[in-house]
Amino acid sequence: MKKQLTILTLFVLAVCAFAFPSCKKDESDEIETLKKEALEQYADIVLASYEDSYNTAVALKKKIDEFVATPTNTNFQACKDAWLAARIPYGQTEAYRFYGGPIDDADGPEGLINAWPMDENFIDYVNSEPGAGLINDPVQFPDITKQVLADLNESISEESIFTGYHAIEFLLWGQDLYTGGPGQRPYTDFVTGAGGTADNQARRGEYLKVVADLLLENLVSVRDEWETNGAYRQQFLNNTETKIALGHIFTALGELSKGELSGERMFVAVDTKDQENEHSCFSDNTLTDIKMNFLGLKNVYFGKYEKVDGTTLSGRSFSEITERIDRAKADAVSAAFTDAQAKINLIPVPFDQTIVNNPGPVLEAIDALRDLSDRLADAGTAIGAEF
Repeated sequence: MKKQLTILTLFVLAVCAFAFPSCKKDESDEIETLKKEALEQYADIVLASYEDSYNTAVALKKKIDEFVATPTNTNFQACKDAWLAARIPYGQTEAYRFYGGPIDDADGPEGLINAWPMDENFIDYVNSEPGAGLINDPVQFPDITKQVLADLNESISEESIFTGYHAIEFLLWGQDLYTGGPGQRPYTDFVTGAGGTADNQARRGEYLKVVADLLLENLVSVRDEWETNGAYRQQFLNNTETKIALGHIFTALGELSKGELSGERMFVAVDTKDQENEHSCFSDNTLTDIKMNFLGLKNVYFGKYEKVDGTTLSGRSFSEITERIDRAKADAVSAAFTDAQAKINLIPVPFDQTIVNNPGPVLEAIDALRDLSDRLADAGTAIGAEF
């Protein structure tokens, strides 16, 4: 009887020895498939959000053209509303930066699209200098063209911003010299002839149109790289090792949540108590910017994106894969997202007054975002990201 049991035991052990490696290989193959599916979903989300960014910028350009042709207060407000709407999708795309993708590689247009903080007197008059800026210098700059603005952008200093969303923002709102709201540039700054305020109204309108054209040109260049047959998308999905692609993505999530969002965009503003260091200082849209940047982090990790038309892209996510590999780390990331969301929602508006008079909620949100960055790094390591 003992001999029979021994033979049976040896048989079971032999079967397990062959079966377990096979099972492990099957599981490894399955997880690799899930990772590739999540990378495909990531690329789809990137494309959809850049499409939305481009389309809302097209709507903004249309309103700008209508306003410059017929400068009324109603048309001016329509431009502002369109600018605010355009910031919603673009703010979410910030989660695709920081790894040398098409937005910020050596030739990437990020600095032409969203650079800040800006010294506004490079563009137009400011409170202390009524003749400041390119707009008021037709001798040195007789022609306002896309090439002129692109060449000048960041050529003098990091704050010599001539292009992008924030140049448009300044032209629409003007300096924010007020504690109760955003800048109050009058629409009459663009009215030529009787009733016009400031000088060079026609040049100001031309600048506004040209800078909007340049924004569209740069947005479409990035969007096209992520199209189904786009050059970068093909490289990212087909020619880049999975672990390296994951490393790019989790590097971006970590850098946005800690270095850029909680650091440059929030802590610097609190530390200096200077509204010039808030992201959208002319329009007082900074808190929305912060919320959209945070939403971009969520989109990437949880594999979902709500388009501006209300439809939702949903697919394989990095959160699912993390749960499969290390449930404790997945739970920690989810908890960190919940905590950061709650604390960002507690930041009062306007942001420029909060950083001066009530910085506590901002500092708490900063700490939560830094913790989120660490938890995302843990998740990335768990699923095999190569940093």
